[in-house]
Amino acid sequence: MNSLNMFGLFAILFMLLCYMMEARSPWWTLGFAFGCLLSSAYGFLQGAWPFGAVELLWTGIALHRWRQALVRQRSGTAAPSMIDRGPAEPVA
Repeated sequence: MNSLNMFGLFAILFMLLCYMMEARSPWWTLGFAFGCLLSSAYGFLQGAWPFGAVELLWTGIALHRWRQALVRQRSGTAAPSMIDRGPAEPVA
């Protein structure tokens, strides 16, 4: 395993760890954004530019979600989670 592959493995594992921990703190969402940025760099470095571009897009999405989570945290409102929501209403 060369150093580029080790970097990619670290980037993906870091990104997944942060994704799993996101519900605990907005700072994990920021970590997820950083992991996406690392994964994007890996994609571009290895020559898989579509992967790099998609991960760059996810970086922007994660940064937006982080800013929203900080605002919610400072205002004291909780973010809705899948657990908090009830069963889906049937469509009439």
